[in-house]
Amino acid sequence: MILAALLLLAAPEGRETIGVWRRWGAFRDRTPPRCYAIARPVVAGGRPDGFASVATWPERGLRGSIHIRLSRERDRSAGVTLTVGERRFALVADGRNAFAPDGPSDRALVAAIRSGRSMSIEAVGAGGRPFADVYALSGAATAIDAAALACIRR
Repeated sequence: MILAALLLLAAPEGRETIGVWRRWGAFRDRTPPRCYAIARPVVAGGRPDGFASVATWPERGLRGSIHIRLSRERDRSAGVTLTVGERRFALVADGRNAFAPDGPSDRALVAAIRSGRSMSIEAVGAGGRPFADVYALSGAATAIDAAALACIRR
């Protein structure tokens, strides 16, 4: 309930709240036109920051595009790995942002998120210490579907 209130208060003008399911919210932005499911980590590498999102950008031809904002700056020479259950995915990253390397990886990641209970994103921080951002996935599938449907109905 607290998450829902925070998400509603933080929505800028031009952003429509579609709904909130557990720890995941779904939103539609008018400019640029996009819809997305988004959540904050349960555990964020020791800091209350970062997010994970699954977005649809009709004008860019993207559907189910993963974007992770890490909770802290990472060592640029270290990789970023997303883990859901027993599945591990290497992400591409620039600073604190991480993405799937291609469309098939996006689809595999979204499928894993939809069926998983939790996911973690592991990296090595700028100071050389490893960290992990952990997300609960309850509500993720519903938020992802709601966001995708909202962009279809535009």
